[in-house]
Amino acid sequence: SVVKSDMTVLGGVNALVDILNQVDRTTEKNITESLEREDPELAEKIKESMFVFEDIITLDDVSIQRILREIDAKELAMALKGCSEEVANAIYRNQSKRAAAALKEDMEFLGPVRLMDVEKAQQKIVGIIRRLDEAGEIVIARGGEDAIIV
Repeated sequence: SVVKSDMTVLGGVNALVDILNQVDRTTEKNITESLEREDPELAEKIKESMFVFEDIITLDDVSIQRILREIDAKELAMALKGCSEEVANAIYRNQSKRAAAALKEDMEFLGPVRLMDVEKAQQKIVGIIRRLDEAGEIVIARGGEDAIIV
């Protein structure tokens, strides 16, 4: 396949993952679905390497607390408007009761929001998470060597 040979020559899966982590969720989904049809093996490698907003639930509490120190409260409220209850609970349990209550209030105050705005806020937070991971301040478990705990 053209995609497969180009990926090998031009930088591989990591280059595509970096690109996909920068685009909006809808574009990312369209590209990965297309890849699944064209090259399921490559699509699986990419998915294994990607971190999406919902993956916050896979992070340990210390990492979530570190991330929360970097995120603007209004941005977090917007991002949580479009997430699962499981992700929201992971955030709430890593905040003080007062901070969690204030966040819930901020979310209510926002009212209905555009999906595009929610996705933008989520992408910004994912960017912060990736930066902290690259700096070694948190660890995103990706399987393989990262999953080994000694």
